[in-house]
Amino acid sequence: MTDLSKKISKVQPSPTLAISAQAKMMKKRGEDVVGFGAGEPDFDTPGHIKDAAIEAIRSGLTKYTPASGTLELKKAIGEKFQRDNGLEYDPAEIIVSCGAKHVLYNIFQAICNDGDNVIVVAPYWVSYPEMLTLAGAEANLVSTLEGNNFMPDPALIAKAVNNRTRAIIINSPNNPTGSVYDRRVLEEIAAIAVDKDILIISDEVYEKMLYDGARHFSIAGLGKEVRTHTITVNAASKTYAMTGWRIGYAGGPQGIIGAMSRLQSHSTSNPNSIAQQAVIKALISDQQCVDRMVAEFSRRRDFAITRLREIKGLTFAVPRGAFYFMLNVSAFLKTLYENTIELAGDLLEKEKVAIVPGEGFGAPGYLRMSFAASEKDIEKGITRIKRFLELI
Repeated sequence: MTDLSKKISKVQPSPTLAISAQAKMMKKRGEDVVGFGAGEPDFDTPGHIKDAAIEAIRSGLTKYTPASGTLELKKAIGEKFQRDNGLEYDPAEIIVSCGAKHVLYNIFQAICNDGDNVIVVAPYWVSYPEMLTLAGAEANLVSTLEGNNFMPDPALIAKAVNNRTRAIIINSPNNPTGSVYDRRVLEEIAAIAVDKDILIISDEVYEKMLYDGARHFSIAGLGKEVRTHTITVNAASKTYAMTGWRIGYAGGPQGIIGAMSRLQSHSTSNPNSIAQQAVIKALISDQQCVDRMVAEFSRRRDFAITRLREIKGLTFAVPRGAFYFMLNVSAFLKTLYENTIELAGDLLEKEKVAIVPGEGFGAPGYLRMSFAASEKDIEKGITRIKRFLELI
Protein backbone atom coordinates (compact mmCIF):
# COMPACT_ATOMS: atom_id res chain seq x y z
CA MET A 1 0.00 0.00 0.00
CA THR A 2 1.49 3.30 -1.08
CA ASP A 3 -1.32 5.80 -0.54
CA LEU A 4 -0.33 8.90 1.43
CA SER A 5 -2.47 10.69 3.97
CA LYS A 6 -4.69 13.50 2.71
CA LYS A 7 -2.89 15.98 4.95
CA ILE A 8 0.62 15.25 3.72
CA SER A 9 -0.57 15.15 0.10
CA LYS A 10 -1.60 18.81 0.43
CA VAL A 11 1.79 19.97 1.75
CA GLN A 12 4.14 21.66 -0.70
CA PRO A 13 7.96 21.63 -0.39
CA SER A 14 9.63 24.79 0.89
CA PRO A 15 10.56 27.04 -2.07
CA THR A 16 13.40 28.62 -0.09
CA LEU A 17 15.03 25.26 0.59
CA ALA A 18 14.41 24.14 -3.00
CA ILE A 19 16.10 27.17 -4.57
CA SER A 20 19.03 26.93 -2.13
CA ALA A 21 19.49 23.23 -2.91
CA GLN A 22 19.48 23.91 -6.65
CA ALA A 23 22.02 26.72 -6.26
CA LYS A 24 24.31 24.50 -4.17
CA MET A 25 24.12 21.76 -6.79
CA MET A 26 25.11 24.24 -9.51
CA LYS A 27 28.01 25.50 -7.43
CA LYS A 28 29.25 21.94 -6.97
CA ARG A 29 29.35 21.67 -10.75
CA GLY A 30 31.66 24.68 -10.77
CA GLU A 31 29.12 27.28 -11.88
CA ASP A 32 29.50 30.85 -10.60
CA VAL A 33 26.18 31.13 -8.77
CA VAL A 34 25.24 34.10 -6.57
CA GLY A 35 22.86 32.95 -3.86
CA PHE A 36 20.20 35.37 -2.62
CA GLY A 37 17.87 32.65 -1.42
CA ALA A 38 19.30 31.72 1.96
CA GLY A 39 17.22 32.40 5.05
CA GLU A 40 20.22 32.32 7.35
CA PRO A 41 23.15 34.55 8.33
CA ASP A 42 26.28 33.87 6.32
CA PHE A 43 28.43 34.36 9.42
CA ASP A 44 29.95 31.55 11.47
CA THR A 45 28.68 30.76 14.95
CA PRO A 46 30.78 32.83 17.41
CA GLY A 47 33.77 31.01 18.89
CA HIS A 48 32.74 31.21 22.55
CA ILE A 49 29.46 29.46 21.70
CA LYS A 50 31.25 26.67 19.81
CA ASP A 51 33.66 26.30 22.72
CA ALA A 52 30.71 25.77 25.09
CA ALA A 53 29.48 22.94 22.86
CA ILE A 54 32.92 21.32 22.81
CA GLU A 55 33.09 21.55 26.59
CA ALA A 56 29.62 19.96 26.82
CA ILE A 57 30.86 16.99 24.80
CA ARG A 58 34.00 16.65 26.90
CA SER A 59 31.92 16.84 30.09
CA GLY A 60 29.70 14.02 28.95
CA LEU A 61 26.53 16.08 28.50
CA THR A 62 25.48 13.74 25.72
CA LYS A 63 22.47 12.00 27.25
CA TYR A 64 18.73 12.62 27.16
CA THR A 65 17.53 15.80 28.82
CA PRO A 66 13.96 16.61 29.88
CA ALA A 67 11.82 16.54 26.73
CA SER A 68 11.03 20.25 26.86
CA GLY A 69 14.61 21.36 27.56
CA THR A 70 16.93 21.61 30.53
CA LEU A 71 16.02 23.73 33.54
CA GLU A 72 19.32 25.60 33.16
CA LEU A 73 18.47 26.64 29.60
CA LYS A 74 14.90 27.54 30.51
CA LYS A 75 16.21 29.83 33.25
CA ALA A 76 18.59 31.50 30.75
CA ILE A 77 15.69 31.95 28.31
CA GLY A 78 13.55 33.39 31.11
CA GLU A 79 16.29 35.91 31.89
CA LYS A 80 16.54 36.79 28.20
CA PHE A 81 12.78 37.35 27.93
CA GLN A 82 12.86 39.64 30.97
CA ARG A 83 15.99 41.53 29.85
CA ASP A 84 15.09 42.06 26.19
CA ASN A 85 11.31 41.90 26.09
CA GLY A 86 10.04 42.86 29.52
CA LEU A 87 8.36 39.46 29.89
CA GLU A 88 8.34 37.17 32.91
CA TYR A 89 7.95 33.45 32.28
CA ASP A 90 8.43 30.65 34.78
CA PRO A 91 10.28 27.55 33.54
CA ALA A 92 6.91 25.75 33.32
CA GLU A 93 5.83 28.42 30.82
CA ILE A 94 8.85 27.84 28.54
CA ILE A 95 9.54 25.10 26.01
CA VAL A 96 12.75 24.42 24.09
CA SER A 97 12.38 22.66 20.73
CA CYS A 98 14.37 21.68 17.64
CA GLY A 99 14.29 25.16 16.11
CA ALA A 100 11.55 27.81 15.94
CA LYS A 101 9.94 25.85 13.10
CA HIS A 102 9.46 22.93 15.48
CA VAL A 103 8.05 25.27 18.13
CA LEU A 104 5.48 26.60 15.66
CA TYR A 105 4.57 23.12 14.48
CA ASN A 106 3.97 22.08 18.09
CA ILE A 107 1.81 25.17 18.71
CA PHE A 108 -0.50 24.46 15.78
CA GLN A 109 -0.80 20.80 16.71
CA ALA A 110 -1.64 21.78 20.29
CA ILE A 111 -4.25 24.46 19.61
CA CYS A 112 -5.93 23.64 16.28
CA ASN A 113 -8.87 21.37 15.53
CA ASP A 114 -10.10 20.30 12.12
CA GLY A 115 -11.88 23.21 10.45
CA ASP A 116 -10.23 25.94 12.53
CA ASN A 117 -8.52 28.86 10.86
CA VAL A 118 -5.61 31.06 11.87
CA ILE A 119 -5.18 34.60 10.58
CA VAL A 120 -1.93 34.94 8.63
CA VAL A 121 -0.62 38.28 7.41
CA ALA A 122 0.56 38.15 3.79
CA PRO A 123 3.27 38.14 2.59
CA TYR A 124 4.04 35.39 5.08
CA TRP A 125 6.80 32.93 5.92
CA VAL A 126 6.33 29.94 3.63
CA SER A 127 5.79 27.30 6.32
CA TYR A 128 2.85 28.85 8.18
CA PRO A 129 0.10 27.63 5.80
CA GLU A 130 1.69 24.20 5.39
CA MET A 131 1.95 23.69 9.15
CA LEU A 132 -1.69 24.70 9.54
CA THR A 133 -2.68 22.14 6.91
CA LEU A 134 -0.90 19.44 8.89
CA ALA A 135 -2.85 20.55 11.98
CA GLY A 136 -6.18 20.24 10.12
CA ALA A 137 -6.64 24.00 10.01
CA GLU A 138 -6.29 26.60 7.28
CA ALA A 139 -4.70 30.00 6.80
CA ASN A 140 -7.09 32.96 6.77
CA LEU A 141 -5.03 35.48 4.79
CA VAL A 142 -4.97 39.23 5.39
CA SER A 143 -3.05 41.20 2.76
CA THR A 144 -0.69 44.14 3.22
CA LEU A 145 0.59 46.77 0.79
CA GLU A 146 4.10 47.62 -0.36
CA GLY A 147 3.16 51.31 -0.25
CA ASN A 148 2.48 50.95 3.48
CA ASN A 149 5.77 49.08 4.07
CA PHE A 150 3.75 45.86 4.39
CA MET A 151 2.38 47.02 7.75
CA PRO A 152 -0.78 45.06 8.66
CA ASP A 153 -4.07 46.93 8.93
CA PRO A 154 -5.70 45.97 12.26
CA ALA A 155 -9.13 46.80 10.82
CA LEU A 156 -8.68 44.09 8.18
CA ILE A 157 -7.54 41.64 10.84
CA ALA A 158 -10.62 42.39 12.94
CA LYS A 159 -12.83 41.90 9.89
CA ALA A 160 -11.21 38.52 9.16
CA VAL A 161 -11.99 37.07 12.60
CA ASN A 162 -14.87 34.58 12.55
CA ASN A 163 -16.25 31.85 14.79
CA ARG A 164 -13.64 29.38 13.52
CA THR A 165 -10.64 31.66 14.17
CA ARG A 166 -8.25 30.19 16.71
CA ALA A 167 -5.31 32.60 16.54
CA ILE A 168 -3.49 35.42 14.78
CA ILE A 169 0.14 34.96 13.67
CA ILE A 170 2.33 38.03 13.69
CA ASN A 171 5.95 38.07 12.57
CA SER A 172 7.95 41.21 13.31
CA PRO A 173 10.60 41.88 12.11
CA ASN A 174 9.04 40.13 9.16
CA ASN A 175 10.22 37.42 6.83
CA PRO A 176 9.94 38.03 3.87
CA THR A 177 9.23 41.79 3.83
CA GLY A 178 11.57 43.23 6.46
CA SER A 179 8.63 45.15 7.93
CA VAL A 180 8.85 46.07 11.63
CA TYR A 181 5.43 46.51 13.21
CA ASP A 182 4.74 49.80 14.99
CA ARG A 183 3.67 49.75 18.62
CA ARG A 184 0.30 51.28 17.70
CA VAL A 185 -0.43 48.45 15.25
CA LEU A 186 0.56 45.86 17.84
CA GLU A 187 -1.66 47.49 20.47
CA GLU A 188 -4.64 47.33 18.12
CA ILE A 189 -3.97 43.69 17.26
CA ALA A 190 -3.64 42.92 20.99
CA ALA A 191 -7.00 44.55 21.65
CA ILE A 192 -8.64 42.42 18.94
CA ALA A 193 -7.23 39.20 20.39
CA VAL A 194 -8.32 40.04 23.93
CA ASP A 195 -11.80 41.18 22.82
CA LYS A 196 -12.39 38.09 20.65
CA ASP A 197 -10.61 35.76 23.11
CA ILE A 198 -8.25 34.33 20.50
CA LEU A 199 -4.54 33.59 20.69
CA ILE A 200 -1.61 35.54 19.28
CA ILE A 201 1.41 33.63 18.04
CA SER A 202 4.27 36.14 17.90
CA ASP A 203 7.21 34.96 15.80
CA GLU A 204 10.15 37.13 16.89
CA VAL A 205 13.16 35.25 15.55
CA TYR A 206 14.52 38.35 13.76
CA GLU A 207 14.11 40.68 16.76
CA LYS A 208 17.77 41.77 16.78
CA MET A 209 17.97 42.57 13.04
CA LEU A 210 16.83 46.22 13.14
CA TYR A 211 17.88 49.25 11.07
CA ASP A 212 17.26 53.00 10.82
CA GLY A 213 16.45 53.26 14.52
CA ALA A 214 13.54 50.79 14.32
CA ARG A 215 12.39 49.31 17.63
CA HIS A 216 11.10 45.83 18.30
CA PHE A 217 8.14 45.42 20.64
CA SER A 218 7.02 42.07 22.00
CA ILE A 219 3.23 42.14 21.84
CA ALA A 220 2.96 40.04 25.01
CA GLY A 221 4.63 42.89 26.89
CA LEU A 222 1.84 45.37 26.12
CA GLY A 223 -0.37 44.31 29.02
CA LYS A 224 -1.38 41.52 31.38
CA GLU A 225 -4.42 40.47 29.36
CA VAL A 226 -2.58 40.17 26.06
CA ARG A 227 0.23 38.27 27.77
CA THR A 228 -2.22 35.52 28.72
CA HIS A 229 -3.33 35.32 25.07
CA THR A 230 0.16 35.23 23.53
CA ILE A 231 2.78 32.61 22.74
CA THR A 232 6.12 34.32 22.11
CA VAL A 233 8.40 32.36 19.76
CA ASN A 234 12.12 32.90 19.31
CA ALA A 235 15.31 31.00 18.52
CA ALA A 236 19.09 31.12 18.60
CA SER A 237 19.21 30.54 14.83
CA LYS A 238 19.30 34.06 13.39
CA THR A 239 20.59 36.02 16.39
CA TYR A 240 23.70 33.90 16.90
CA ALA A 241 24.14 32.42 13.40
CA MET A 242 23.17 28.99 14.77
CA THR A 243 20.67 27.81 12.14
CA GLY A 244 22.09 24.28 12.00
CA TRP A 245 22.14 23.86 15.76
CA ARG A 246 18.32 23.69 15.82
CA ILE A 247 17.30 25.37 19.05
CA GLY A 248 14.08 27.35 19.23
CA TYR A 249 11.97 28.25 22.23
CA ALA A 250 8.70 29.80 23.32
CA GLY A 251 7.08 31.34 26.35
CA GLY A 252 3.35 31.30 26.89
CA PRO A 253 0.37 30.10 28.91
CA GLN A 254 1.34 27.09 30.99
CA GLY A 255 -1.52 24.94 29.71
CA ILE A 256 -0.51 25.35 26.08
CA ILE A 257 3.21 24.99 26.80
CA GLY A 258 2.45 21.82 28.76
CA ALA A 259 0.47 20.39 25.86
CA MET A 260 3.31 21.19 23.46
CA SER A 261 5.74 19.48 25.83
CA ARG A 262 3.61 16.33 25.93
CA LEU A 263 3.48 16.27 22.14
CA GLN A 264 7.25 16.76 21.92
CA SER A 265 7.86 13.94 24.38
CA HIS A 266 6.25 11.55 21.88
CA SER A 267 7.80 13.00 18.72
CA THR A 268 11.36 14.30 18.92
CA SER A 269 11.87 14.04 22.67
CA ASN A 270 14.49 16.55 23.83
CA PRO A 271 16.38 18.99 21.61
CA ASN A 272 20.08 18.26 21.15
CA SER A 273 21.75 18.25 24.57
CA ILE A 274 25.01 19.76 23.29
CA ALA A 275 23.26 22.55 21.40
CA GLN A 276 21.27 23.40 24.53
CA GLN A 277 24.50 24.01 26.44
CA ALA A 278 25.81 26.19 23.61
CA VAL A 279 22.66 28.31 23.64
CA ILE A 280 22.97 28.88 27.38
CA LYS A 281 26.40 30.37 26.69
CA ALA A 282 25.01 32.47 23.85
CA LEU A 283 22.23 33.94 25.98
CA ILE A 284 24.25 34.74 29.11
CA SER A 285 27.38 36.11 27.40
CA ASP A 286 28.24 39.57 26.12
CA GLN A 287 26.12 40.38 23.05
CA GLN A 288 28.73 42.31 21.07
CA CYS A 289 28.93 39.49 18.52
CA VAL A 290 25.27 40.14 17.69
CA ASP A 291 25.82 43.89 17.44
CA ARG A 292 28.71 43.38 15.00
CA MET A 293 26.66 41.08 12.79
CA VAL A 294 23.70 43.48 12.70
CA ALA A 295 26.01 46.41 11.88
CA GLU A 296 27.36 44.46 8.92
CA PHE A 297 23.86 43.58 7.75
CA SER A 298 22.94 47.26 7.95
CA ARG A 299 25.93 48.22 5.80
CA ARG A 300 25.08 45.57 3.22
CA ARG A 301 21.44 46.64 3.18
CA ASP A 302 22.38 50.26 2.47
CA PHE A 303 24.75 49.18 -0.29
CA ALA A 304 22.06 46.99 -1.88
CA ILE A 305 19.47 49.79 -1.71
CA THR A 306 21.74 52.08 -3.74
CA ARG A 307 22.33 49.45 -6.41
CA LEU A 308 18.70 48.27 -6.60
CA ARG A 309 17.45 51.82 -7.13
CA GLU A 310 19.41 51.88 -10.37
CA ILE A 311 17.06 49.29 -11.91
CA LYS A 312 14.23 51.06 -13.73
CA GLY A 313 10.82 49.50 -13.21
CA LEU A 314 11.84 47.69 -10.04
CA THR A 315 10.24 48.84 -6.78
CA PHE A 316 10.64 47.74 -3.16
CA ALA A 317 9.88 48.83 0.37
CA VAL A 318 13.02 49.58 2.35
CA PRO A 319 13.33 46.82 4.98
CA ARG A 320 13.66 48.06 8.56
CA GLY A 321 14.39 44.59 9.92
CA ALA A 322 15.44 40.99 9.11
CA PHE A 323 17.71 40.61 6.05
CA TYR A 324 15.42 40.51 3.04
CA PHE A 325 14.10 42.69 0.24
CA MET A 326 10.78 42.00 -1.45
CA LEU A 327 11.46 43.08 -5.02
CA ASN A 328 8.38 44.02 -7.03
CA VAL A 329 9.02 42.68 -10.53
CA SER A 330 5.41 42.73 -11.70
CA ALA A 331 6.31 45.32 -14.35
CA PHE A 332 8.67 42.80 -15.95
CA LEU A 333 6.31 39.86 -16.14
CA LYS A 334 4.25 41.16 -19.06
CA THR A 335 3.57 38.26 -21.43
CA LEU A 336 6.95 36.57 -21.24
CA TYR A 337 6.43 34.99 -17.82
CA GLU A 338 3.23 33.87 -16.17
CA ASN A 339 4.65 34.25 -12.68
CA THR A 340 7.82 34.84 -10.71
CA ILE A 341 8.47 31.09 -10.48
CA GLU A 342 9.20 31.10 -14.20
CA LEU A 343 11.13 34.38 -13.98
CA ALA A 344 13.29 33.17 -11.09
CA GLY A 345 14.01 29.92 -12.94
CA ASP A 346 15.13 31.81 -16.03
CA LEU A 347 17.23 34.18 -13.90
CA LEU A 348 19.02 31.24 -12.32
CA GLU A 349 19.61 29.53 -15.65
CA LYS A 350 20.75 32.57 -17.63
CA GLU A 351 22.46 34.76 -15.03
CA LYS A 352 23.28 32.27 -12.27
CA VAL A 353 21.42 34.24 -9.59
CA ALA A 354 19.40 32.22 -7.07
CA ILE A 355 16.44 34.16 -5.70
CA VAL A 356 13.12 32.98 -4.27
CA PRO A 357 9.83 33.56 -6.14
CA GLY A 358 7.14 35.37 -4.22
CA GLU A 359 4.36 32.87 -4.82
CA GLY A 360 5.55 30.75 -1.90
CA PHE A 361 5.15 33.77 0.39
CA GLY A 362 1.68 34.69 -0.85
CA ALA A 363 3.22 37.53 -2.86
CA PRO A 364 2.85 36.96 -6.62
CA GLY A 365 4.82 39.48 -8.64
CA TYR A 366 7.63 39.65 -6.08
CA LEU A 367 11.03 38.05 -5.52
CA ARG A 368 12.56 37.67 -2.07
CA MET A 369 16.20 38.66 -2.06
CA SER A 370 18.33 37.89 0.99
CA PHE A 371 21.19 40.27 1.73
CA ALA A 372 22.86 37.69 3.97
CA ALA A 373 25.67 37.65 1.43
CA SER A 374 29.01 39.37 0.98
CA GLU A 375 29.15 42.85 -0.51
CA LYS A 376 31.03 41.36 -3.45
CA ASP A 377 28.21 38.91 -4.12
CA ILE A 378 25.57 41.62 -3.63
CA GLU A 379 27.32 43.79 -6.23
CA LYS A 380 27.75 40.90 -8.66
CA GLY A 381 24.22 39.57 -8.17
CA ILE A 382 22.42 42.91 -8.56
CA THR A 383 24.49 43.68 -11.66
CA ARG A 384 23.27 40.41 -13.16
CA ILE A 385 19.66 41.04 -12.11
CA LYS A 386 19.79 44.50 -13.69
CA ARG A 387 21.17 43.08 -16.94
CA PHE A 388 18.54 40.33 -16.98
CA LEU A 389 15.58 42.65 -16.33
CA GLU A 390 16.74 45.23 -18.87
CA LEU A 391 16.55 42.57 -21.60
CA ILE A 392 12.94 41.62 -20.84
